[in-house]
Amino acid sequence: MPTLLQIDFPFSGPFGEAMHQAMRSLAESIIEEPGLIWKIWTENAATQEAGGVYLFSDATAAQHYLEMHSARLTASGVTGIRAKLFSVNTPLSMICKGPIQ
Repeated sequence: MPTLLQIDFPFSGPFGEAMHQAMRSLAESIIEEPGLIWKIWTENAATQEAGGVYLFSDATAAQHYLEMHSARLTASGVTGIRAKLFSVNTPLSMICKGPIQ
């Protein structure tokens, strides 16, 4: 069953185009993660937060990525990481044009 992972954390920047330039190689590596279908990058310069919403093929892949990414963020000095895992109701999501495969 598809699984949605939402992660956010305090982030002082960069934002916008500067984030795009700084994080491009990270984005290119993330898309290679096992079970990842897509990621939407999120940022809010006003509240100094960043993160993402991810769709994985299953809960095991999502949990594995969450553990790896949390460790990577923590090693970079990030604290206050918030994460939630959700099962996706595919039929209802498809009615509402959710990007579900």
